[in-house]
Amino acid sequence: MTELLTKETFLKKVFNFEENKEWKFEGDKPCIIDFYADWCGPCKMVAPILEELSEEYKGKIDIYKVDTEAEQELSAAFGIKSIPSMLFCPGAEQPQMAQGALPKHNLEQIIEDVLKVKKPSKV
Repeated sequence: MTELLTKETFLKKVFNFEENKEWKFEGDKPCIIDFYADWCGPCKMVAPILEELSEEYKGKIDIYKVDTEAEQELSAAFGIKSIPSMLFCPGAEQPQMAQGALPKHNLEQIIEDVLKVKKPSKV
C-alpha cells in the first residue's frame, strides 16, 4: 500500500527540511515519493503502477504520495513545477527527481539503479 504523507509525516519519515539544510534521510528503507494531484490525468495512470510496485517490493522500499494541492509548502520545498514528479530516496545518497508518468519497467530500472534494490524473485 502506498501511504499518503502530510508535511508533518514527511518531516519524520523522509527529510526534516526545517531542521537540516543538507539532505539527511530519516527513513529506514529506500523510498519513492510521488508528488501528484487528484485532477492530473498522468498521475492517475501512474497510481496503480505504484500500488503494484508497493506490493512487489513490500518490506524493501516504501512508496509515499504527496498531494500537491493539499501540501503546497512541501511541494514548493522540492521545487515541484510539473506533476507527476517522483523523488527517489536511496537512503545515504542524494535523492533524485524524475518527472512525468513513467512506465512500470522504467520505475523498476530506477528502483534497481538509484535505490539499489533488486526486484524480488517470483515464488
